[in-house]
Amino acid sequence: MEYYDEIQYVAEVDKEDNIVGKVEKWEAHRKGILHRAFTVSMRFQNSWIIQHRKHPVFDSVLDLSCSSHPTFKSGEDKLEDIEVAVRSTLQREWDLSSEEVGAGKLQHNGSVYYQAQDPLSEFKEHEICHIYVFNMAFEPKARKDFAYGMSIVPHELVTNERNPLRNSFAPWVKPLLPLL
Repeated sequence: MEYYDEIQYVAEVDKEDNIVGKVEKWEAHRKGILHRAFTVSMRFQNSWIIQHRKHPVFDSVLDLSCSSHPTFKSGEDKLEDIEVAVRSTLQREWDLSSEEVGAGKLQHNGSVYYQAQDPLSEFKEHEICHIYVFNMAFEPKARKDFAYGMSIVPHELVTNERNPLRNSFAPWVKPLLPLL
């Protein structure tokens, strides 16, 4: 897929999420370099939209609606605003327009530090991951380029530690759940 073939630079950060440099996205994931990321969790009728992730890394896991990184624009040293990156990801992966993700609708609920190895590849996640929550007025449709599908799951099932669904979550989802 073309999007995943693009050369992108992400923010290398320290454990306090201070930017210490920029690093090519796939290099950061091959070497496990700490970088900034975000996850968006869309809520619809008191339930969570779960993405069945289609991705070159951590493929076929369940994600809170979508995850990505703010990037540096080509040839620039300024990092993309994280809310701009969130909106761009919602457009790319869910076909949600700027109007549908209007001003003030994104709620930043905090961030977590985590590390994880992709069991199917050489890639690693080592991120400070920010969580954004977005309340949907309608049921969205996942784009097939980025998802195998989606599920709408009640809050109590997403957060229940005994729910076997949790075994399929992407590694960054479990540490983010307390922030929902």
